[in-house]
Amino acid sequence: MSSSTGTGWAQLRQQARTLESQTEARFHTYSQFTSTPNLPQKPSEDEKRTESQIQELLEKRESLISQLARLLDSESALTASALKQNNLSRHREILADHRRELLRIRSSISESRDRIHLLSSVRSDINAYRSSNPEDAEAEYMLQERGRIDNSHNMIDNVISQAYAVNENFGIQRETLASINRRIVGAASQLPGIDGLMRRIGAKKRRDGIILGTFIAFCFLLLLWFR
Repeated sequence: MSSSTGTGWAQLRQQARTLESQTEARFHTYSQFTSTPNLPQKPSEDEKRTESQIQELLEKRESLISQLARLLDSESALTASALKQNNLSRHREILADHRRELLRIRSSISESRDRIHLLSSVRSDINAYRSSNPEDAEAEYMLQERGRIDNSHNMIDNVISQAYAVNENFGIQRETLASINRRIVGAASQLPGIDGLMRRIGAKKRRDGIILGTFIAFCFLLLLWFR
């Protein structure tokens, strides 16, 4: 009896897990209706069929959980393990979560449908008003065009302001460089000794260059002579 009970428990649990996986797959399909563009005002056949399939899966799982509970109650206190109790509780929790998920998705689809058709209704009312009041529609169009022109002018003003700022920055940099140059020239004029020292160093370099060049030429002539 215990062996047959264990086999029945395992089979029922396997069926429950299979139905849970199928329910999650159906939820994935059902949730896609929330982002469907141009959602019809009334549920489509696909939407109603998907929701019906989820409801059917939930009912089957409820029946399986009841069978698992009866099977567990039929076992003696010694053979009924804590693991089976935990498994049964887990199946009940998942079922409750999925029932709440069904309500959540159904509410989201309804909100999306109401929002889409509210916007459509508002646009229809606006178009109808414009058709019946062409002068007001033309005035509104002119105001929109004026707004776009003003935005373009603001963009142009921003670009011109940036160009003036860049030009001003360049002018400040030129003044800074000119000031540095004036300071250098002024410092050199105030220290004539440094200027004379630099000239003497330059003259010494030129003299050393002449001597070195003469020596190299002399060595070259000697080399030609002794050949």
